[in-house]
Amino acid sequence: WARYKQCLDPTVEDVKKTCQLLRRSAKDERVLFHYNGHGVPRPTVNGEVWVFNKTFTQYIPLSIYDLNMWMGSPSIYMFDCSAAGIIVNTFLQLNEQHESERMSRMGGPASDASAKREVIILAACSAGDTLPMNPDFPADLFTACLTTPIKIALEWFCKHNRLLGGISRDLIKDIPGKINERRSPLGELNWIFTAITDTIAWNVLPRDLFQRLFRQDPLVASLFRNFLLAERIMHMANCTPVTYPALPPAYNHPMWQAWDLAVDMCLSQLPTLISNPNA
Repeated sequence: WARYKQCLDPTVEDVKKTCQLLRRSAKDERVLFHYNGHGVPRPTVNGEVWVFNKTFTQYIPLSIYDLNMWMGSPSIYMFDCSAAGIIVNTFLQLNEQHESERMSRMGGPASDASAKREVIILAACSAGDTLPMNPDFPADLFTACLTTPIKIALEWFCKHNRLLGGISRDLIKDIPGKINERRSPLGELNWIFTAITDTIAWNVLPRDLFQRLFRQDPLVASLFRNFLLAERIMHMANCTPVTYPALPPAYNHPMWQAWDLAVDMCLSQLPTLISNPNA
């Protein structure tokens, strides 16, 4: 089981202590940092995000440079806020600066040790985007796609397909089975989702990047499969999620039609599945 710690309305010092604690605990394993920035100002042009002072009366900027130092590596960041692409650009500048400084000291290409100091970033939108506000879906739609992809995919499909009359959110919540039970309707749908997103990634990514993101670390692979869904849904909401390393666009890949067909079949049979789950 992954260890995690919530920081609700944190101060800069709260973030620092939490990141350093998790890095010590994780040692050489990957640490995930999730920033949910709804309701706070957009990141600054210098790549700072916002936290609170100790009395919760003022926003305080948190430097991405400091955050990167506290997190160490390997690490993965999820930024769910408007203009999140600014943060990705800042990380790129930091990496170039660190590599330039290292080259001047070492005078050679990156060593195996420094190569392991990798950073992966998933950002909800580009630098010029504002996140969608849709009362029918969570405010943190990007995070929901990354953490509960099947639920969001079903709700999104249902909302945008008028032929599926009578299928409510309550019905979707009652799909029989569990995600990890392949023989159940929900487990089968999850298996199809995994197969389709893996196929899309294999088609559009360079082989070395596919191996790195989809075959080396189960956490990273799961997040990037879910990111492909997030990219598709956010694009329909006029946002462009971005990543580091950058991925080719995949929101309009033909394999999504196979996913739509699987979802359509599941939802059209849903009343029968719920009334007779063993059928």
